[in-house]
Amino acid sequence: MSALAGKTAVVTGSSRGVGASTAKQLAAQGANVVVNYRQKAPRANKVVAEIEAAGGHAIAVGADLTDPAGVRSLLQAAVDTFGGLDLLVLNASGGMESDLGEDYAMKLNRDAQDDALTAGLEHLGEGSRVVFVTSHQAHFINEVETMAQYEAVARSKRAGEDALTARLPELAEKGVSLVVVSGDMIEGTVTATLLNRAEPGALEARREAAGRLYSVDEFATEVVKAATADVPSGHVELVGGAGDFLARTQG
Repeated sequence: MSALAGKTAVVTGSSRGVGASTAKQLAAQGANVVVNYRQKAPRANKVVAEIEAAGGHAIAVGADLTDPAGVRSLLQAAVDTFGGLDLLVLNASGGMESDLGEDYAMKLNRDAQDDALTAGLEHLGEGSRVVFVTSHQAHFINEVETMAQYEAVARSKRAGEDALTARLPELAEKGVSLVVVSGDMIEGTVTATLLNRAEPGALEARREAAGRLYSVDEFATEVVKAATADVPSGHVELVGGAGDFLARTQG
């Protein structure tokens, strides 16, 4: 039996892409899943329908992570529906949008992640886990430059990672662990498409540097593995293509 069987997971930003695939894979291993969306309810409901059609259990809950009340209602929905909360996957990110203000990236990728952890700790118990999803471009931004179009996002996501890892002692007191999963550009994601549009050839350049790029489903599989991996709290799992980043940090 899967270690996830009967557990309850909230996956932020899970109406599409890596989040949706993560939600479906968690449900396939027996977890009850809360699919979170900001605006696209039909898309989230489709993910839930696919999970239920495969015999899993899920609900869709709308919540903007930058709204503290929304975050708390999201997590309360997990408790009210499934009886508890065992896994919080902080997958939602953004900041390349041009209509949400200059500070939106930091609000979402740092402040909202920190607030979601605070809200999660009201429900997460001994043995629970938080998984923070990020990118190599963000994780290594202090040592390795990234594309200008992505820099604000990268710096805000790194700030989010730092804010969460700074709370490791607090998490340890509650018996909750944190794992960071960092990946390269992911084939088929909105971010990769936007960056390649802004700088034609960017995807191909990353393919060459990394050897290959993971698909949405492949990367989601690594996120799901991190949910139960036997690693210390604070562990950073580098998924694919990190070699050149590591080389540049040491050079």
